[in-house]
Amino acid sequence: MIERLISPFKWLWQRRRWFDIGISLFLVVIASLFLLGGSQTVLDGAGDRARIFTRSIEFDFSEWMLNAFVQKARAAFLSNERFISEAERRQLVLDYVQDTRRLQELERLIENVYADPDVVDAESASADLRREYDQLKQRLDQLQPTAEAILQGQVAEVVAEMGLTLAGQPIPPVLYRTTPLPLAMIISPRDVIRQDADISLAPDLTLDEITGLEDKVSKELDVSTLVVNVGGIGTYPTMVYETSNLVWLSEVVAHEWIHNYLTQRPLGISYLSSPGLRTMNETTASIAGKEIGMAVIERFYPELLPPPAPPAAAAPEPETAEPEPPVFDFVKEMHTTRVMADQLLSEGKIDEAEAYMEERREFFWDNGYLIRKLNQAYFAFYGAYADHDGGGAAGSDPVGAAVRELRLRSASLEEFIDRIAWMHSFEQLQRALQS
Repeated sequence: MIERLISPFKWLWQRRRWFDIGISLFLVVIASLFLLGGSQTVLDGAGDRARIFTRSIEFDFSEWMLNAFVQKARAAFLSNERFISEAERRQLVLDYVQDTRRLQELERLIENVYADPDVVDAESASADLRREYDQLKQRLDQLQPTAEAILQGQVAEVVAEMGLTLAGQPIPPVLYRTTPLPLAMIISPRDVIRQDADISLAPDLTLDEITGLEDKVSKELDVSTLVVNVGGIGTYPTMVYETSNLVWLSEVVAHEWIHNYLTQRPLGISYLSSPGLRTMNETTASIAGKEIGMAVIERFYPELLPPPAPPAAAAPEPETAEPEPPVFDFVKEMHTTRVMADQLLSEGKIDEAEAYMEERREFFWDNGYLIRKLNQAYFAFYGAYADHDGGGAAGSDPVGAAVRELRLRSASLEEFIDRIAWMHSFEQLQRALQS
């Protein structure tokens, strides 16, 4: 009897829930297009002026998102992952990343054959490799929708357990697509480190085309420029770089989903409002992405967890101990570089700052780190990802440290996200820490 009385309300609730999900999806898509469009032009019009040089090679997000939606709808309709056991799902994802690793290896081997001056007929010499490549690529194309659906479900399961849901569902649903990612041209003024534009470019530009574009825009507009690779983009579905590293993949899928989650709340809506809010967004997504991604690995792929640290060895006797060479600390050295560059720029010494950054780039090279360009645009981009202690590329910027502090004071990731997601200024974050 009671069941009969409440069944109409259950019917309404179910439809209301799907209505809410639909509205949320619509808002996420609109917000994604707005933010991506907004990334082309920013505070002082640097993006507008730079697009004179980039318009013909910019990436078309609307076309990509439409195609991705069609692919995801087809995969959801088939739902192949529902017809296999949990163990088989796990193994399918592991097989997929292993095949991806082999495909990347084959690409390098084929490139080496064509680059080898001793090979007279590269086409014949690489025939077996290219045949294996084509067969493996076809297999991966068939596996990709199911592998992505499985990992989406695993991330969604962890997210739901952490409480980041509406009516028990992650909103928006976790959706990502592995794809070649657009390049990002970052533009900063020369007299201060600040991201004034982030223009998305076609992913197939050659290095010569990239450096030529950077030099042309820098010279014509008197700005600092850098074209960078990115690991993911918060479209919907999100874009994720192809990789054979499942730990990294889980983290990036979670990172980009957090951006989707935030676009429905003040922090994400305010992403483009100021450099500080961009840093709050990116640092929040980085912290949450690492925590969610690691939880996915711990639950579904524990064999991929790093081994526990060995017990500390007993210290040798003082008279026999030999001093060990200092370990190069990339984060510490990058922090030092950013702080000094900021100081020189604040004193108006632009040429000196740029010469110093080039010296430091060579210093990093000598210690095994390849950085193509180390300039104001480099720090403007990488400085927003301030999820680790030590400052790194963020230098002495207090925003990242404040976000990390809020996470430390929060009892759970859910509490942290629910607090910071409703902030729309750095001052709010400071007041939250003071209270």
